[in-house]
Amino acid sequence: MNKKKLIYLLTGIILTGCSAGKSQKAADINTYLQTITPNELREHLYIVASDEMQGRDTGTEGQKKAGKYLIYQYEANKIKFPPAAESWYQKVPSEFMARGFSPKLNDSENIWAFIKGNEKPEEVVIVSAHYDHVGMKNGEVYNGADDDGSGTVALLEIAEAFKLAEKDGFKPKRSILFLHVTGEEHGLHGSRYYSEHPLYPFENTVADINIDMIGRRDTLHPATNNYIYVIGSDRLSSELHEINERMNSKYTQMELDYKYNDRNDPERIYYRSDHYNFAKKGVPAIFFFNGIHADYHMATDTPDKIEYDALAKRAQLAFALAWELANREEKIIVDKDGK
Repeated sequence: MNKKKLIYLLTGIILTGCSAGKSQKAADINTYLQTITPNELREHLYIVASDEMQGRDTGTEGQKKAGKYLIYQYEANKIKFPPAAESWYQKVPSEFMARGFSPKLNDSENIWAFIKGNEKPEEVVIVSAHYDHVGMKNGEVYNGADDDGSGTVALLEIAEAFKLAEKDGFKPKRSILFLHVTGEEHGLHGSRYYSEHPLYPFENTVADINIDMIGRRDTLHPATNNYIYVIGSDRLSSELHEINERMNSKYTQMELDYKYNDRNDPERIYYRSDHYNFAKKGVPAIFFFNGIHADYHMATDTPDKIEYDALAKRAQLAFALAWELANREEKIIVDKDGK
């Protein structure tokens, strides 16, 4: 019996008698947070970032194969696509992604999964990650294990943790949309498409928690992987920033590094991942990132280089934040201008 199953079995014994109507406050977040494990993240990532997926370039057969694996995992956990959608896919047409200086891309798809809230189902927390990478070059596979295989598999584990809680009678108050976006590497296309064709109104979208590269350490943290860069959390909502710090202090105790959140950051990381397309629409957004390393956009970004203990802890923080945003009494305020 693996560790996750043992934890869940013990949880089931402890929570025997819990009914579907039991108060969310009775749930122990840590019980479900601990089901996000290095071993299961590793199992998923060695598939998502395998040579078989051919680098997951936008609209290619390799990316579509990776997408089918994601859907299979959601179905295995009895997590469904959103009831407002017709299928697992939000189609992103080639024409939408066309750029004069870029190669023509094939039609592609965002993939979404959904857990419905039981008190305020019309309010939605989005957890996002891009599942595309840069494909193959000169016959060599660019696996994209960290970028963004790490965020992709984190979404699978976070969704499973919420589903385990739901099975124990702890449905979230608000709904949660797990959004795997396409075309990030070619210009944030998938998230831009969703932002222009949202499934749920942005006035009812609580926040976007974006996860892009959380499985490695960068050159600025050579002695530890117990950190995460936090970007954008204070741009639109002071509450989002405060809640994230509180969840980290309570559950994960990592160093929260705000280097790339500096408005004068020359790397302009805030504008370079999918959260930005939500922030532009006034949706509070937070971006978790481990920083740049030597294998960034190289064929050497492979699953064996991932530090799975760090990947698990960072995914756990994203889960804890999503849990709090979904279950707090009031929707977080938007009290800043996004600058």
